[in-house]
Parts: sequence; C-alpha cells; structure tokens
Amino acid sequence: MKYLADVLTFSRILMSIFLIVWGIVGGNVDVFCVVFAIAELTDSFDGYCSRKWPFKNPPAYRKFAVGIDIFADMLLWFSAMLFFILRINLAVGLSVAIAVAVIAGLIEIIVYRRFFGHPDNFAKGSLCDRNFPLAKKVIMARRWLYLATIALIVCWALWVTSWPMAAKCALYGVCVVVAVFLWFFLKTRRENISRDAIELEEKLKKAQK
Repeated sequence: MKYLADVLTFSRILMSIFLIVWGIVGGNVDVFCVVFAIAELTDSFDGYCSRKWPFKNPPAYRKFAVGIDIFADMLLWFSAMLFFILRINLAVGLSVAIAVAVIAGLIEIIVYRRFFGHPDNFAKGSLCDRNFPLAKKVIMARRWLYLATIALIVCWALWVTSWPMAAKCALYGVCVVVAVFLWFFLKTRRENISRDAIELEEKLKKAQK
C-alpha cells in the first residue's frame, strides 16, 4: 500500500498524456470526461495515501515526490485546457488559459520568488520567507482559481457530451456530491498546504515570540 500514492500520481501523468494526444487527434468529449474524472480523483487521494501509508525507508526517487506531484497536477490542467481549446471552445479556452497562466505565474513569483515553488521550497526574501501566514492565504487563492477552472471545464464538457439529458443532469448531481465530500474529507489538505509547511509555520510563530 505504501506505493499506492506513487501509483496514483504516475497514473495521473499517463492519463494527462493520453488526454493531450486525444485532443490533438480529435477524440470525442465523452471519453475525455471519463478519463479526466478518474485523473482528478487520483489527485484528490494520492496525498491522503502518502500520509496514510508512509515509507519507513523511502526509495531514492521519493526526494523528488513534491516536484513530481506538482508536475502531474500542472500536466493534467494543461491537458484539460488543451482539449477544451481544441475540441470544445477555442476563444473561451484560450482566454481562460492565458488568464490563469498569468495570475498563477505572478503568484509563483510573489510567494516563492521562483517558478514551480512550494511551501517547503522557496527563495529567501519571498512572501513565504517574510510573511508565511499571508503567503498561505495567497496559495489557497491560487487553489480556488485552479478549482474554478476545473469546474468550468467539467460543466461545459459534460454539457456537450452525446449522453442523454437525464444522464447529464445525474452526473452534475454526482459532481456536486463528490465535490462536497472531498471538501470535507480533504479538510486537512485544504487548510494546511503541506505537512512541512505546517511545521514551518509553527517554527515561525515560535521565532516571533
């Protein structure tokens, strides 16, 4: 079970690559919705599995685990946006992708002073270094932006599937139920951006006393 988190993360990378190819070759939106939903679920549970079944002696590749997870998330988002642009709505897709890329890039620079930063890996003088509680709020704002983009993609993609209207409405209901469940189930992840970040915040609070 200790390898389950890694299996989920790498499977998300493979599914993202499939979606990129699927969009380029003109694949239908029905398959996209199914594969994307599965990939999103792996993103929701790989962190939980990693905490639930930790390694006693982590293999060498685990030192890159954070970077790999960030890459998998970004690749999935990119694959979804690319499919949306190529197969659903070019104008809306490009507008959303550019807006999110600019905002996310600015947040990276402000919070970490580097691209592909992390609460456990930031440059000196960054917002994380100077005011971690505020940096944490900004990072959470970026997550809300990511979730809003995903919600747009899923809702629009479901609407243009070839499935009957009753099935679409039922799936919209399922999406709402799953979103609410994950919201409460992943409360720790939502409120604490990483275990190391929690420890860092506690150290900063002690240093300020």
